[in-house]
Amino acid sequence: MKQVKKPVFFIVFILIAVFTYFALAGFSTWYGDIETVHVRGVKDIRWGIDIRGGVDVTFTPSEEAVGVTNDDLDAARSIIETRMVEKNITDYEIYVDQNSKRIICRFPWQSDDDSFDPEQAVKELGETALLTFRKGYSGDLTADQTYEDLEVVLTGSDVARAAAAYDTRSDGSREWAVSLELNDSGKTAFEEATREAYGNGKRISIWMDDIEISAPTVNAVIYDGKASISGSFTTVEEAKALADKINGGSLPFKLVTDSFSTISPTLGTGARDAMAVAGLIAFVLICIMVIVMYRLPGVMAAISLAGQVAGTFAAVTGFFAFNDSFTMTIPGIAGIILAVGMGVDANVITNERIKEELAAGKTIDGALYIGFKRAFSAIFDGNITMLIIAIILMGAFGTPDSWCSILLTPIFTWFGVSTAGSIYAFGYTLAVGVVLNFLFGILTTRLMTMSISRFRAFRNPALYGGKKAEGGAANGK
Repeated sequence: MKQVKKPVFFIVFILIAVFTYFALAGFSTWYGDIETVHVRGVKDIRWGIDIRGGVDVTFTPSEEAVGVTNDDLDAARSIIETRMVEKNITDYEIYVDQNSKRIICRFPWQSDDDSFDPEQAVKELGETALLTFRKGYSGDLTADQTYEDLEVVLTGSDVARAAAAYDTRSDGSREWAVSLELNDSGKTAFEEATREAYGNGKRISIWMDDIEISAPTVNAVIYDGKASISGSFTTVEEAKALADKINGGSLPFKLVTDSFSTISPTLGTGARDAMAVAGLIAFVLICIMVIVMYRLPGVMAAISLAGQVAGTFAAVTGFFAFNDSFTMTIPGIAGIILAVGMGVDANVITNERIKEELAAGKTIDGALYIGFKRAFSAIFDGNITMLIIAIILMGAFGTPDSWCSILLTPIFTWFGVSTAGSIYAFGYTLAVGVVLNFLFGILTTRLMTMSISRFRAFRNPALYGGKKAEGGAANGK
């Protein structure tokens, strides 16, 4: 049995304390009246519609639009959804009323902008997307360049239509692809661009505003304005998603605002603050309970739980460089609470195992080693089950292009798309909490407990839930 050294407790404790402080408080600097946020804290959380309120808007095609089809409306919906995702707003609802040719959209306020102009936000959301085909792709850009430095080959007006279709490979096999048909205005320019790219092994990228949505390699010179984008689609939904974006960027009509209103929050920030106080009180009571019941291991469990909660908030605020900020809703808060409950459960299982081993006559070292080892399988099973449930929720109610939706496409293809950001937020915070439970509830608790048990002052079995050593002597190794 490999022993954990004494300094490990202090190292882990300091790391958790520092991480918890910055995850909750954040870090920013001021230059006059200008604040620069370096690390986001809980004050930077983007709150959902149910807490902060938001905007309800209905878009319709402009009067000049003639012959708008259901596919056109689906493409416009895809454009709006893409813009929402790019702004890291997950708590939104978008519906298409095909009978009356309307697109209904609801989305939350911006959390960090006191001067937020909802009318301007609606205008930006409903603007026709600027679709461009450009020579090269984002990987060709240097640090001081932007997408505008890539030469434009085509615009949305040069695209006649895009659709999901089967494509035949050179070996005879078939795969999903996006068929592309150009107007006469774009055929010559596209032929010249594909000839240049094909001869130099280059790409022609497709951009929606300043977002690169595809960057296919040119495998042939296109003479007739009919091309196929293939190689990266495993399902028809993935191919249709790109086709909708391309069609959306080339829509011959403009979306206009048919109705507009602001939404009052279901609970409001006052109720949110009350929930925060209640959550803090509950957390303190839980920590007291585990400390009273399990003594020294309970103290280690309380420290780890604090780290787990801080880690969940960090995943929401965008604390980590690889993770963008996330919209927090009431169901999302429920996900955090449930994940904390799973963390408490993990520590209860472990500490009960330790008490059982001490009662059976094991030494402190033996009881800790066997207790953590035997508890792991039960903790693992429970957390993996919860993680699977969270992924299913994220796949069922997330955006169609999220990795969870793509992963579960073979299943949800049978049921259709059901985007609901509030439920997605519940799955997200639950999944994050479960993953962090493995880190804090299992790893850090084990390291700190086994490390502090090396100190002579903490060698009494009574500190771990066992009987006090006779004569006050420390339990042997």
